[in-house]
Amino acid sequence: MDRDTALFEYLVRLGDDSLILSQQLSGWCGHAPTLEVDLSVANIALDLLGQATLLLDYAGEVEGKGRDADKLAFSRDALKFRNCLLVEQPNGDFAQTVARQFIFSTWQRLLYQGLSQSSDPQLAGIAAKSLKEISYHADWAAEWVVRLGDGTEESRERMTNGLDWMWRFVGELFETDEIDSALGKLGIAGPKESLRTDFDAALKATLEAASLPLEPLPTPIFGGRTGHHSEHLGHILSEMQFLPRAYPDAVW
Repeated sequence: MDRDTALFEYLVRLGDDSLILSQQLSGWCGHAPTLEVDLSVANIALDLLGQATLLLDYAGEVEGKGRDADKLAFSRDALKFRNCLLVEQPNGDFAQTVARQFIFSTWQRLLYQGLSQSSDPQLAGIAAKSLKEISYHADWAAEWVVRLGDGTEESRERMTNGLDWMWRFVGELFETDEIDSALGKLGIAGPKESLRTDFDAALKATLEAASLPLEPLPTPIFGGRTGHHSEHLGHILSEMQFLPRAYPDAVW
């Protein structure tokens, strides 16, 4: 696999992760438990949308076919999306949303710390620019895991159920294929499996603070990176892509 093909696919994966999670979080606008949480979740969604725009614009540049972030976001069907399965999981209640954010942002922070040292200067710049935002996302989610897990009997049960829903999607975050291997040889992206020890340690520390057990993880589910998604992604895209598909000649 040549460099540009691998880099394009890798950038699309990263961009789609942020794009789909941003779309999911936007569903909380006006519906979060408190005004403060509403603003926090909205800001996280906007941060992720900014990341997605930078990554998908760069992917289009690498591809060289005239597609920008908007074209990649609004003109692909579900089979062409490369986001991990975790980010397309439903919001559920607030605890389930927190569980999804906690797992994703904990992983994303470790990944982007490595990418900030990438041999590709543009990817390194995007990662470095995003790290401050991602660190806030990870800390915010971890604090809520502790507050809910070590709170009332009901909040603890909801937090436990939210994590139970998300655990099966952890393994895919660390899956390595020919794209990762090709970019690893070029120093563009490091091996994802090397992040696992620090990821597990971060999870353990937060769950201990929340008085929640860290159970053995279930058999992982894969497929998002190759376009095999859950039914949830189709619903997300039908809403996200409605206006551009209904009015393809419209401009912002």
